[in-house]
Amino acid sequence: MLFLPGQGTSFWPGSSLLTLNSKTAFHRSQTLGYRNGYAVVRRPTVGIGGERLQVNQLSQAELDELANKAPVLTYGQPKQAPPAEFIPAHVAFDKKVLKFDAYFQEDVPMSAEEHYRIRQVNIYYYLEDDSMSVMEPVVENSGILQGKLIKRQRLTKNDRGDHYHWKDLNRGINITIYGKTFRIVDCDRFTQVFLESQGIELNPPEKMALDPYTELRKQPLRKYVTPSDFDQLKQFLTFDKQVLRFYAIWDDTDSMFGECRTYIIHYYLMDDTVEIREVHERNDGRDPFPLLMNRQRMPKILVENAKNFPQCVLEISDQEVLEWYTAKDFIVGKSLTILGRTFFIYDCDPFTRQYYKEKFGLSDLPRIDVSKKEPPPVKPELPPYNGYGLIEDSAQNCFVLIPKAPKKDVIKMLVNDNKVLRYLAALESPIPEDKDRRFVFSYFLASDMISIFEPPVRNSGIIGGKYLGRTKVVKPSSTADNPVYYGPTDFFIGAVIEVFGHRFVILDTDDYVLKYMESNAAQYSPEALLSIQNRVQRQEAPAPGLEKYATGYINLQTKEDPGVQELEALIDTIQKQLKDHPCKDNIREAFQTYDKEASGYVDKEMFFKVCDSLNLPIDDSLIKELIRLCPHREDKINYHHLVRAFSS
Repeated sequence: MLFLPGQGTSFWPGSSLLTLNSKTAFHRSQTLGYRNGYAVVRRPTVGIGGERLQVNQLSQAELDELANKAPVLTYGQPKQAPPAEFIPAHVAFDKKVLKFDAYFQEDVPMSAEEHYRIRQVNIYYYLEDDSMSVMEPVVENSGILQGKLIKRQRLTKNDRGDHYHWKDLNRGINITIYGKTFRIVDCDRFTQVFLESQGIELNPPEKMALDPYTELRKQPLRKYVTPSDFDQLKQFLTFDKQVLRFYAIWDDTDSMFGECRTYIIHYYLMDDTVEIREVHERNDGRDPFPLLMNRQRMPKILVENAKNFPQCVLEISDQEVLEWYTAKDFIVGKSLTILGRTFFIYDCDPFTRQYYKEKFGLSDLPRIDVSKKEPPPVKPELPPYNGYGLIEDSAQNCFVLIPKAPKKDVIKMLVNDNKVLRYLAALESPIPEDKDRRFVFSYFLASDMISIFEPPVRNSGIIGGKYLGRTKVVKPSSTADNPVYYGPTDFFIGAVIEVFGHRFVILDTDDYVLKYMESNAAQYSPEALLSIQNRVQRQEAPAPGLEKYATGYINLQTKEDPGVQELEALIDTIQKQLKDHPCKDNIREAFQTYDKEASGYVDKEMFFKVCDSLNLPIDDSLIKELIRLCPHREDKINYHHLVRAFSS
């Protein structure tokens, strides 16, 4: 039949017009697509060849219903699959063996070189029949029966007769076989894969223990040293009599009784030997040994075996030394350790500087100052005063191991020997019975000590006698660290003396005190001089109570003071010479004008201004002497004697 290309009709004679199949595309329609960037499933509407599919479009609910229908309803009961072929264990696990690396410790009781022995073994587990064997690798010349330790058999793991299974084996555990404890440390690759496939989590591998005695007997590896081409004869001929000189110190002050000592280090270039010489000073107290170390080669780094060997008997050679000290190790400003001592090089001689400049290119090797400044002396601190004895006496225990009495002022003791100042005092006390008590203070000028005596009074109810022994009394305002003692200038009439918490008021003195104060008036305050002067002025008769309370201990006389007699004679002389002075009637009123408190004292400046205003001849020698004898108090002058001198 003849068809025209591209046509679906036949043109043979007698044939009718037929519609022929003219399909040209035979691919399946695409069921996947993308919408808005997302993959979606689309239902095909056209079949193979482009024909539209005449099928019912089912909904999703209908499709789910069809999917839930069991195929048994349609196809009937399925046939049972034939069972798998049975393979016995001895066939499935034939020649499959688990290998574990382990070791056990064996005691060696009869050996002085070792106390225990570590023996390495291999544990084999045969999967075909769950049997085990233990094999020890044979070590040559070990002297121990090695090889098969436990032949292949099933091994019990407890007293109930249970046998070891491959599930009981793992890395990092101990197993006991016939009384021996084996430590499993690792396994081979096949064993690791098999156990992990069965769901067993393996412990991390451990390091195999080594036998200490076997390691000790291992021979070290031989080292081959290529002979050096260094010509020692050439070195000897080139550097003969050339020596490097260094100045160094050894500072051992950190140790007990250590000190900083000076040394000279000689380095001989001809054979690389070192010599250390001591530097002695005059009267240094040391034996004059010239050398600290003889000339020899000094090792810098030793081999490991030589470090553990006793140094006192070690014969040092090239086999024991890895590196020797050379000229490049001796540099100014660096430290180096020789025979356990650390030397610091601080200087060298000119030849050494020139050698280092030509050999190593070191042109700057300055001298380093190693002189140490002595630290300032530390002032010792005394412990707090405990209250027993004198402070100076107690402090001697802190200065020396065997304390001595504090030094005394011998000149002062000789000058003031047997000189005693006596005072009459009363006790300040709120107790009525203490108001009438009187005490005699004795101040010893030779030792600055004070003693107190209470004269006994009959029927007073108080036992008299020694109240305080001879001692130094500290002022209440001073501290224990810096004590200030009472002196002779602190005692005057009206002064309050506090003795160990008791307050005393000075009432009177004896004649010797008056003479001492007159001869040492510059040491006393104006208040003290005024109190004694007032006492002399108002004393015309002996104190009625002084002899009563101080009989035999204080002798107060009632004679007039020679100074008072001199003052009265001076006033009489001035009255005779200046009786016709024109201002003698106004002098009292002039001083009273400036004496607002009517105390009889005016300021020194105002005193001389009044004298100038009244034209008083203050430059006259008699007037000067009178002003000198007038009582003074705190930059003030008593004007009563001057008024008396110019009054009729």
